[in-house]
Amino acid sequence: MHQYTGIIVSLATLFMVGCAAKGEKNHEEDLKVLPVTTLVTTDTSLYRSYVTDIEAVQNVEIRARVNGFLDKIYVDEGQAVKKGQLLFGISDAEYRAELAKAKAVLTSLIAESRSAALEAERVKLLVDKKVIVASELEVVNSKLAAAQAKIEEARSAVANAEMHLSFTSIRAPFDGVIDRIPLKKGSLITEGTLLTSVSDTREVFAYFNVSETEYLQYSKSISKSPHNQQVSLVLADGTNYQHPGQIETVEAEFEENTGSIAFRAKFPNPSGLLKHGASGKVKLTTAVDSAVIIPQKAVFEMQDKNYVFVVDASNKVKMKNFIPQARFAHFYIVESGLEPGERIVCEGVRNIRDGIQISPRKVPMDSLLRL
Repeated sequence: MHQYTGIIVSLATLFMVGCAAKGEKNHEEDLKVLPVTTLVTTDTSLYRSYVTDIEAVQNVEIRARVNGFLDKIYVDEGQAVKKGQLLFGISDAEYRAELAKAKAVLTSLIAESRSAALEAERVKLLVDKKVIVASELEVVNSKLAAAQAKIEEARSAVANAEMHLSFTSIRAPFDGVIDRIPLKKGSLITEGTLLTSVSDTREVFAYFNVSETEYLQYSKSISKSPHNQQVSLVLADGTNYQHPGQIETVEAEFEENTGSIAFRAKFPNPSGLLKHGASGKVKLTTAVDSAVIIPQKAVFEMQDKNYVFVVDASNKVKMKNFIPQARFAHFYIVESGLEPGERIVCEGVRNIRDGIQISPRKVPMDSLLRL
């Protein structure tokens, strides 16, 4: 009887040992295998996009400076023109008549002035011979001076008439492209009437607003590398403009309402693709030194805060909050909360919970940055 009892105890012991071994094996198999990367610092460039308004370097409204009828239209909408090229002609018969009248008055006054000059010479001779008193000469000289003053006034009237006549021929102020022409030939126009606009789009300006924080980051960046003044342009259809631009100026003051400051970049436009009034996005590059970068897939949000799972020495995960400085492509740049050397789960964070143990699969950060 004792012999059988010993056999039963031995079998029970072996069963328990086997179950324990099997339990440990199952526990190891139950650990989630997750990719884990070690945080490092690296120098990188941060690209930010800003909505921009595109304007021609020169864009001028062409307006009438005299009244009349639109007599001639020498150009068409969208046509390229050269500086000084004739654009419009306004009826000029009235202004030619005014000029002729002014010239006639000038000629008459010149003749009167010559007569007054001859009279002054004759009186001077008589005064010198003491035939007449000196006061007579003073009277004659006064008349001569008045005649010469009238000549100057008449010359001013002629110049004014010539200027008005010249305003009837409207020419391009610079090389550019004609905009819409709202009026047709024969239209009655008055001084100040808009005839068209001329745009010089061989180069264009792109204006965009930058926050104070981003402005300071950019300023520090260009002090280290002037190359960062170069920007790129994304067109309204999402394609990249082929020519890079250059930041030229930054306004002197921040806007009180928005806390932003305006930048102006210039882009070459040799093909004329960019038009005055177009829109797009400017990409601004800012260098970031010794940045801690984490993959976007490693981050999850909770109550408007950003978290990652940090892996400790025993491979247990713990939620940790961090503050991002910026986001680019599929990564975050860390401002605070995480340090180089810490290990984080870089993918699959939705399927784990705080405090569990995992089986880490090492993934170098360099390989993530190359993706």
